[in-house]
Amino acid sequence: MPRLAAGQARRLLAAARVARLATASPDGVPHLVPVTFALDGDTVYTAVDGKPKAARRLPAGLRRLDNIRRNPAVALLADYYAEDWAALWWARADGTASVIEDPALMAGPARLLAGRYPQYATVGLPGPVIAIRVTQWSGWAAAPGPPGAG
Repeated sequence: MPRLAAGQARRLLAAARVARLATASPDGVPHLVPVTFALDGDTVYTAVDGKPKAARRLPAGLRRLDNIRRNPAVALLADYYAEDWAALWWARADGTASVIEDPALMAGPARLLAGRYPQYATVGLPGPVIAIRVTQWSGWAAAPGPPGAG
């Protein structure tokens, strides 16, 4: 059951289609949501997309955004499950997040996301964008050489 080198964890996470973003409130209450994302170097971008979100109607906004503004420490986790447990793996990016609300600064990350997910042509990416500066890559695989680990 080998731990993955940082580069292997990064490649697996980059190839995943969805990941889970973990944030925490200032008093440590965890919050976990599935996200689409795009990787640029050691920065991961995810955005608030155009799908309906009930929290947009609340004055406080989305919890993940509020949490990041108050406590920027986050983790992003992607994993692979199969009935053949020899194929299992997970990859995690720990880092510091920021919320980008300036349309000019959101444009580049929005292009990366739209290039990775064609659905954004119809769903839209009104933002804001979350930028995660990754400070540590980690992972695990049940066997050497999981798909995408290179």
